[in-house]
Amino acid sequence: MPSFKIDVSTAVVFVATAPEPKMVNKKTGERAVDRETNASLSTVGLLVSDEGEGNLYQVTVPETGLPEGLAPGMPVKVIGLKARDWENEFNGQKRHGISFRAVAITPAA
Repeated sequence: MPSFKIDVSTAVVFVATAPEPKMVNKKTGERAVDRETNASLSTVGLLVSDEGEGNLYQVTVPETGLPEGLAPGMPVKVIGLKARDWENEFNGQKRHGISFRAVAITPAA
């Protein structure tokens, strides 16, 4: 499925939830990895505020793109943010949504 770039150049972005490992299978502890770089993936909650509107996004980021010490409330910059729609079937029910992925998150200057 295609992905779409999201322009956050004029947005104010804060960490809402600290990075957590993204799991493929929580029962086995299997960690999700980036198919291209083989880097382990994490998920970070970000509050993105722009043009009078604020939204909370769960963003997947390779661990190589996460600095140490990201904590809730910290202002950050998001590099290479993209959105992609997804759809799957689980236990006979169709589910769909939008996933967010970034190349890196850095502390705001």
